[in-house]
Amino acid sequence: MTDFIRPASTPGANRRRFLKGGAMVAAAGAATVAMPNVSRAETTVLKMQGAWGAKDIFNDMAMEYVDRVNKMAGNRLKIEYLIAGAVVKPFSLQDAVHEGILDAGHHVSAYWYGKHKAASFFGTSPCWGWTAHQGLGWIQAGGGKDLYKELIQDILGLNIVGFFAMPMPTQPLGWFKNKPETPADLQGLKYRTVGLAADVMQSMGMAVAQLPGGEILPAMERGVIDAFEYNNPTSDRRFGAQDVSKTYMMSSYHQATEYFEIIFNKDKFESLPAEHQAIIEHGAEAASTANFALALDNYSKDLEALRDKDGVKVYRTSQAILDAELKAWDKVMEGLMSDPYIQKVVESQKAWAKRVAYYELFNAADYKLAYEHYFGKLEGL
Repeated sequence: MTDFIRPASTPGANRRRFLKGGAMVAAAGAATVAMPNVSRAETTVLKMQGAWGAKDIFNDMAMEYVDRVNKMAGNRLKIEYLIAGAVVKPFSLQDAVHEGILDAGHHVSAYWYGKHKAASFFGTSPCWGWTAHQGLGWIQAGGGKDLYKELIQDILGLNIVGFFAMPMPTQPLGWFKNKPETPADLQGLKYRTVGLAADVMQSMGMAVAQLPGGEILPAMERGVIDAFEYNNPTSDRRFGAQDVSKTYMMSSYHQATEYFEIIFNKDKFESLPAEHQAIIEHGAEAASTANFALALDNYSKDLEALRDKDGVKVYRTSQAILDAELKAWDKVMEGLMSDPYIQKVVESQKAWAKRVAYYELFNAADYKLAYEHYFGKLEGL
């Protein structure tokens, strides 16, 4: 105590000594509090496989998720990422994660809709007039998260937890040998798609093959399929769609919404500390923003390159085909609504879409008008 007593003639020294002493006490206190929180445990490593080839932009997007989780977790949690086929085939990812062969997977729910057609409602659902952003909003805030958990864990009994990311832009109708103008032009074509979109296109008279991305081009080259869609101009261009077709049809209702499903083995996930669980979950939200920005930049550039460099004729799908797709969705839904769980999901989605899409449609500016004000008439419309 006497160290802090100084003659009245030296107030500045007294103040400096007091502040210095206080800082030392505060630093010591902070060290006492902080040190117990420093973990000396070994790094937890999780093995994740994606459903995507090394060159696919979806692989880049999966890595954006992995990078964010790893950086936020420091060196206490690390996801090691493997490309499609490293351990199992893309359509077997869910089984591998359920069984603990893999700790995690990055794919889309349409890849396992064969187990329960409701899977497709968490990705390639009917277009209720909503966008993928609004659909992802339903999962996060409209009851979709609980319904997904019910499907995965209660109905299917899978040892899995899952999170969603990346509101995917409308998927093109795809690649054709000749430009289809009417629904009749689609009759009998052997066509690749996945999820409930397969049911929709079959009801329109197409013969559908469900193939992962890496098998599409070989199937087209061998004549196994006549036409196909995958997802976006960048993925299509990277795997060489322009080498087997020069007709690219943009816009469709067959897959107007979709998102990545990021899954983890439930036992493994629940064994992690709460902060690691939070990083894994909320890392999906962070990656969603990064994924969408990456998509906008690349999809737009590659659409231009397909048209201007690769000699691809790019068309917007006719209104006649779009109308027929909506009617096909109606037909498919009639056969599904007898399932009580699907009925519950549909009622939840439609209630959300009716309210949320109404707000957006009623409030949104006319972006096409503004675009043409600055850049001239929108080509192809």
